[in-house]
Amino acid sequence: MKSTAFLAIQAPLKDRYRKDAKSALLTLKARGDVDKSDIVCKVETGRGLASAGLHPMTGGTGRELCSGDMLLEALIACAGVAMKAAATVLDVPVKSMAITAEGDVDLRGALAVADEVPVGITDIRLTFDVVSDAPRDKLDQLLELTERYCVVYHTLRTAPKIDVRMQTARA
Repeated sequence: MKSTAFLAIQAPLKDRYRKDAKSALLTLKARGDVDKSDIVCKVETGRGLASAGLHPMTGGTGRELCSGDMLLEALIACAGVAMKAAATVLDVPVKSMAITAEGDVDLRGALAVADEVPVGITDIRLTFDVVSDAPRDKLDQLLELTERYCVVYHTLRTAPKIDVRMQTARA
């Protein structure tokens, strides 16, 4: 996509959001159902159901998706789109771009083997392998803009407030 076409798509949206801040608010939603007979949660996606289960190193079969992998995949998706959008706006030629994310987890925490070990991913490494003839300062600018505007990256960096509730009904 050309820079002018991309900017033309976003211009009316930006104008509307500047004039009416409330129109820029979006509530993203996700839904899933836990399988009755297995340790699996079926998550509705825009492209069908995704079945998530335990990682094989925690007793899973490996047939289902790992939610930790899905978190890293969401980070890659958001960062890739953010960087491509920045490259488009700045007219930075990118021949190819591959993104990898790695996250470290000490499974003793999740498996209640050691109380002092945190549950969750403790360190994430996000790497962009970019092939481009652009000067280094332009590529550095792409990375800076990606960090600035990637929603998932910022969500992980700033730890949003999370409200957890349980609604119950009698069976």
